[in-house]
Amino acid sequence: MGIREKLEDRIKRKEQEIQEYEAKIRESRAYVQALQDAAKLLPREEARGGGAEAVLRPGGSAHKAFQALDAAEKPLHITEILKAIGMANTPKNRISVGGTLARYARNKEIFLRTAPNTFSLLSKNGAEEPPDDFGVTSTSEEDE
Repeated sequence: MGIREKLEDRIKRKEQEIQEYEAKIRESRAYVQALQDAAKLLPREEARGGGAEAVLRPGGSAHKAFQALDAAEKPLHITEILKAIGMANTPKNRISVGGTLARYARNKEIFLRTAPNTFSLLSKNGAEEPPDDFGVTSTSEEDE
């Protein structure tokens, strides 16, 4: 076998190796895509440690409304929320902020609609998660 044949053989083996790697990459990309699709189907969870405020985009109207409702510690009408976050009480702002808060309320996330155009925080209305020891049974010797 001459040098030319050896080189062609090496080229052929490397091309086959490249095809195997490309197949693995395609499989991995398909797997990642499937995981991303599955993650989209799951309900949105609040960020650990930060609570609901960490889920909201800082500086956004929903984040500001969260802070205003948290400070007020009671349900507020949309006009009061707009005033608290420093936005003008215009129909456009009422619809925009009210719609955003209503979407969260419909999904039972962060906000709760207590009356028409009136919102409060879920955590302020007894909808908090159960304590960490909820459902844990003691297995000490005293119980036996």
